[in-house]
Amino acid sequence: MPRIVVENLRKEFGQQKGEQRVVAIEELSFTIEESEIVSIVGQTGCGKSTFLRILLGVDSPTSGRVLVDGIEPYKEFNKLKGKIAAVFQEDRLLPWRTALDNAKLGLEILGIPSEEQRERAARWLDRLGLAGFHNAYPSELSGGMRQRVALARALAIEPAIILFDEAFGHLDEVTAARLRADFLNLSKQQRYTTVMITHNLDEAIESTNRVLVFGRPAKLLADINLSYVDKSDLAEVYRLRRLIQSVIESNSPLESVGAQTF
Repeated sequence: MPRIVVENLRKEFGQQKGEQRVVAIEELSFTIEESEIVSIVGQTGCGKSTFLRILLGVDSPTSGRVLVDGIEPYKEFNKLKGKIAAVFQEDRLLPWRTALDNAKLGLEILGIPSEEQRERAARWLDRLGLAGFHNAYPSELSGGMRQRVALARALAIEPAIILFDEAFGHLDEVTAARLRADFLNLSKQQRYTTVMITHNLDEAIESTNRVLVFGRPAKLLADINLSYVDKSDLAEVYRLRRLIQSVIESNSPLESVGAQTF
């Protein structure tokens, strides 16, 4: 069974009497398999973050459904506690807590014993290159280091699924590239199922093995398999980027494609 199933998903806002309806998600259907690393790209306002909120169980669809391991997260949120972690563009660290205390916040919420909280949080900080900064406060850390703490906080709960919402978008490209590379190595080791929302097409192509292109309002315009793309071939990557960009700009559907299209 796929890890994530999206079936005929639709989301409207402004449904109270007298309010004009706004369609954020028009029609979405796709699946994501266990251990897949998938990116979602599209124009600003195409419903990417709305979809993420539904996947996290924070919001409910107007019609259709999302299943995570057979469970609708907005209906049975508690059954998925600890299974899904999210990293956002803002690191959302608590300024009065040290890096270690921030990294163990999710474990506290899950009710993990205090000694195990500290051990797991410290282990992930170390794996992410912050061994000497356990007792540093957010104000004493660079932007890249703060995002590493946020990533450690997500990974410490040992999730099956990790969601990124423009998690590297505010960092300089050198820092972002290094952090992406570190996460990809971890993802391959731990076999996370990863969903990455990004506006950066280079990031989508470099970091994932599948690109979902959303139209506006959210509908699936293209499902692009990168498994057969030679990412070391700059000309091929350039053609792929141009293809994705043209789909986004035209807001027109494209059949699922592989490397043979290029």
